Amino acid sequence: MAKDRQPSREERDAAAAAVPAFVNDWFAARGWTLRTHQAACIEAAASGRSHLLIAPTGGGKTLAGFLPSLIDLAGGERGTGLHTLYISPLKALAVDVARNVERPIAEMGLAVTVETRTGDTPPARRQRQKERPPNILLTTPEQLALLISGANAAAFFGGLKAVIIDELHAIAGSKRGDLLALGLARLRRLAPGVRMTGLSATVRDPDALLEYLSTNESGADGTGRAMLIRAEGGATPRVHVLNSGNRIPWSGHSARHAWPEIYDAIRAARMTLVFVNTRSQAEMTFQALWSMNDDNLPIALHHGSLDVERRRKVEAAMARGALRAIVCTSTLDLGIDWGDVDLVIQIGAPKGASRLTQRIGRANHRMNEPSQALLVPGNRFESLECIAAQAAILDGALDGEPPGDGALDVLAQHLLGMFCAGPAHPDDLYREVISAAPYRRLARETFDQAIEFVATGGYALRAYERFRRIAPAGEGRYRIRNAAVAQAYRLNVGAIVEAASMNVRLTAGKGPKRPGRSLGTVEEWFIEGLVPGDTFLFAGEILRFEGVHGVDALVTRAPRAEPKVPSWAGGKFPLSTYLAERVRALVHDEAGWSRLPGPIAEWLEVQREASIIPGPDELLIETFPDSGRHFLVCYPFDGRLAHQTLGMLLTRRLERAGAEPLGFVATEYSLSIWGRKDMSGLNMAQLFHEDMLGDDLEAWLQESVLMKRTFRYCAVIAGLIERRFPGQQKTGRQVTFSADLIFDVLREHEPQHILLKAAWADAAAGFLDIRRLSGLLARVRGRLRHAALERVSPLAVPVMLEISRERVAGSGAEAALRDASNAATEEALISAAMIRAGRR
Repeated sequence: MAKDRQPSREERDAAAAAVPAFVNDWFAARGWTLRTHQAACIEAAASGRSHLLIAPTGGGKTLAGFLPSLIDLAGGERGTGLHTLYISPLKALAVDVARNVERPIAEMGLAVTVETRTGDTPPARRQRQKERPPNILLTTPEQLALLISGANAAAFFGGLKAVIIDELHAIAGSKRGDLLALGLARLRRLAPGVRMTGLSATVRDPDALLEYLSTNESGADGTGRAMLIRAEGGATPRVHVLNSGNRIPWSGHSARHAWPEIYDAIRAARMTLVFVNTRSQAEMTFQALWSMNDDNLPIALHHGSLDVERRRKVEAAMARGALRAIVCTSTLDLGIDWGDVDLVIQIGAPKGASRLTQRIGRANHRMNEPSQALLVPGNRFESLECIAAQAAILDGALDGEPPGDGALDVLAQHLLGMFCAGPAHPDDLYREVISAAPYRRLARETFDQAIEFVATGGYALRAYERFRRIAPAGEGRYRIRNAAVAQAYRLNVGAIVEAASMNVRLTAGKGPKRPGRSLGTVEEWFIEGLVPGDTFLFAGEILRFEGVHGVDALVTRAPRAEPKVPSWAGGKFPLSTYLAERVRALVHDEAGWSRLPGPIAEWLEVQREASIIPGPDELLIETFPDSGRHFLVCYPFDGRLAHQTLGMLLTRRLERAGAEPLGFVATEYSLSIWGRKDMSGLNMAQLFHEDMLGDDLEAWLQESVLMKRTFRYCAVIAGLIERRFPGQQKTGRQVTFSADLIFDVLREHEPQHILLKAAWADAAAGFLDIRRLSGLLARVRGRLRHAALERVSPLAVPVMLEISRERVAGSGAEAALRDASNAATEEALISAAMIRAGRR
């Protein structure tokens, strides 16, 4: 475990004494004193040590990260060009930090230049920054990848002294984190001795982040190993779960039953951030709040699909204190420093204690004053999850998945970028790559396979000229084949693969419809489902679809129409393992039911009478008939991804058992499978045996479109499939067609291709959540509780309301064509569950 490196009093006094007068004067003018952790950062920087600072919101983390750089620059370091590189996971955070850093620089009277560089920065400014860099540059992982791929990277970064990575926990362990780690490895080569500083407020495993910041060649004095600095103090947040006066829904996530109470909470606060988990939910919530806004409160909307200028205006208005509330998604999860926010509302279950802690941290920004948060569950199971999250926050508990090995598709992209920077030898690149924490266990054989992929596309693709991107340059080195390769790389760099989208633009002029002002982007598949005249909700307005012009969806305003609601792929978070454990414990703890909201306690009591309450490590399996079909419902509480994979595998087994499964649906908490035959007599131990993760999984993947979709994402990141070309962009259909053809070729002729390995790793860790499912099956081995019921149970009602979302092929589906049955209504399901126990 990491050992906190807390400086002694003598060290703190020495560090404070070493602070220049202009810094002490600036603190004194504000009635502040240098905090212990800020002094520790100055001391660590003075000794050249990389370090991780963990400090609560409002503890001055950002200032602590920049103070050593300001001291250096004030002492005559300005002539070295770029001195400090600040890296943020969010463009909005980089812009906000620039504003907050410029203020102390100006008030201290320092001649230090600060600029941002993100995807929103105009090309002319980005070009000028390459030639005349500022002293401090604030940017993102993607822009760093572009900068180190330039021919002038050595000159640009040669004088770099410090790198500050904000909200490090939010990026390490992701593909963007892998890309950044490889970028940091290159920076250490370009600027030997560069100091790394990680900043974070919520860290479950400091050791993993310290490893991320450290070199793999620590000196005898330990200087290669990053040190941990942990701030003292911080107030425990005050978190409340809304016990709505209206009926808590059985299913759904919109929390529409609580919209009036949410509006009342906004009206009672000075400034509120209203977090939701998806962009479509943000649109619905904003429209609902606006419709009841009789007080004319200034309420705004913020999510990643909105036009950048619209988002910037909202952020600036919030910084000025001109807004009472913002309805937002994860775009405002991190670091935005708005001290006047006094309430955070989370609509829907937070899915993780760390994520909730991060969002609550957006309120107050005063270290020793508690932040205020209100959790608004969207349904009954979410009520349990919100209560579990509330308890986790009070306990100071955090969660998160352990980091895995670096992604191979990201490695391939990075290698191509390094060849774009200039001729390179694989031996040198291998040493550099394995110095990055996610790739320290990378085998040379796998690395060589990545080089071969960049050079030829791999054995099965080497005959195609388009996949040959690097060529021998003599002395064992390689170079890019031509300038077009470098241009394609720079247009497609990054580890985020979003669904193909179209620009939403208001029509311009009164003549033929042509694109006007941009409102943002919406996914291509949604636009393809519209016909001219259809209306939908976007950017807080009701819009009428008029047609398509290239990659633009043309719209006009239709304020009195009834809208459709756009939905974006992704955006939903998985339920964390830690919260899942707490929810299972809440369900089992009958003595604690009296502390739950009345409807939730009654719901569990009726379940106890009608069926079984499972233990925390038990798996309840219920079987019952309903509407001419037979159902099997289980309650693992392990998240939608693991449940979906379980459903896919169970239906294969049920098919072999002759149960004629018709389909399944998974929620975060439960799984329902239905078929034409009674499943109550099956051997449940065999049905849920862990061996389903062997041949059954392999056989299913061979038939599944999931692997093709996963491969498509990997192929885009690795550069095999290019999304963007000069002046144009491939449609989603074009990308899919190209990737699917290549997938079929590789699976047949080169099954060990590096991108197939990457796709399998992604599927196992993400879409399938194999690790979570494996843990679930191991946990419940020998602990299955089967209840053969006559009708639906209370716990089953939420998942039964979502039936018919998934279908499976087989004899059951064929028979269903001859024997169709209607889905049960919510009222019928509730009646069946409640009447059984004599309660309606």
